[in-house]
Amino acid sequence: MSAVKNVIKDNYNMMLLKDYLRVAIKDAGFSHAEISKTPMGTRVALHVTRPGIVIGRKGSGIRELTDKLATDFKLKNPQISVVEIAKPELSPSVMCNRMASHLERGTAFRRATMWTLKQIMDNGAMGVQITISGKLRGDRSAFEKHSAGILPRAGHHAEVIVDEDIAHVKTAMGLIGIRIRIAINEKFVPEFELKTQKPKKAKQIKDKDTGKMRDETEVERKARTESEQIAIEEEKMKELETLEEEEAKLL
Repeated sequence: MSAVKNVIKDNYNMMLLKDYLRVAIKDAGFSHAEISKTPMGTRVALHVTRPGIVIGRKGSGIRELTDKLATDFKLKNPQISVVEIAKPELSPSVMCNRMASHLERGTAFRRATMWTLKQIMDNGAMGVQITISGKLRGDRSAFEKHSAGILPRAGHHAEVIVDEDIAHVKTAMGLIGIRIRIAINEKFVPEFELKTQKPKKAKQIKDKDTGKMRDETEVERKARTESEQIAIEEEKMKELETLEEEEAKLL
């Protein structure tokens, strides 16, 4: 087999692996996986919002996942490490998955979009753009773009500052695609700096699952899995007014 075919085969297998992880550890808030081959085996770094769910009780989750990667995906001696995401709301992958879950539960697409936009900006993003396309209202496909803050569109700044991801979700109307682009404030270039008030530091608490210190937030304090967090967000989302509701009040 030629070198080109080997590269194509490896990339295809990595795509299948990431698709599997996105579903298998969905409740852990899977963002992305970093896979690298070494002489000793294959290193797999899983970036998630809740490491305790992946690790499992006494490491049972890690062992099951290791066996799965070795047997089904033919990874040689997989060595899995779990990395906790400090700010899930600034991860495009996590927010795409959460927004897709809201749409699966029947939330109106515009309400889910505005809620996701608000969550990202409230957690210190420099800018965000959400594009949603597909069967939004009827038989014909359509798309909408919603943005806030400062978001470089092209050039070196866009490559350095902006992270993005895409997710797809099947609804009763049809297939809907979600694309989220987030400009990370920590990576800012001086000319793009936003002069805003610094957010108050959250209280540091010890995570019961991992034993590490993390920021205490209302959502994280109540929700132990991504499913629970999505359910909590749906209750709060009902208080969010969409453009249609604001227009109806003016009439």
